[in-house]
Amino acid sequence: MNKQPNSEMCFICGRSNPVGLYMRFQDDGEHTVVSHYTVPSHYQGYPGIVHGGIQAAMLDEVVGRVAMIGDHHHFMMSVTLDVKYRHPVPVGVPLKISGHIVRLRGRLGRARGMIELPDGTLACEAALTLADVPRELLAQTNPELLNWNVD
Repeated sequence: MNKQPNSEMCFICGRSNPVGLYMRFQDDGEHTVVSHYTVPSHYQGYPGIVHGGIQAAMLDEVVGRVAMIGDHHHFMMSVTLDVKYRHPVPVGVPLKISGHIVRLRGRLGRARGMIELPDGTLACEAALTLADVPRELLAQTNPELLNWNVD
């Protein structure tokens, strides 16, 4: 597995975001990105259950990172995010969050993501349509502020 970079202030992967999740990601060099993560209790919605918005955010990130397999500077953003909540996700439990390429062609892509409980139960899944981040937006971004590094 190959470590993927993290940024400075991203809500999901930011190393310095005081309210962030601090997730780390690895890819298999081909089709899949994975994070093993335990959600802290301060991200619960219903008592003891991870808020659905946090689940969607984790899936959005892991799936978006499939574009970076082989090129850590290939940034894509979500166009559509279709989330299906299948089983409650408890806080404080080790989870496997994964993203898988369905198709990446040109500037568009499709990918899927899953959150699995320790026993392998599929708790949440998502299907995303992705698009390359517009060049104009990338041109306006200061790469030093991103502080994009493999830790």
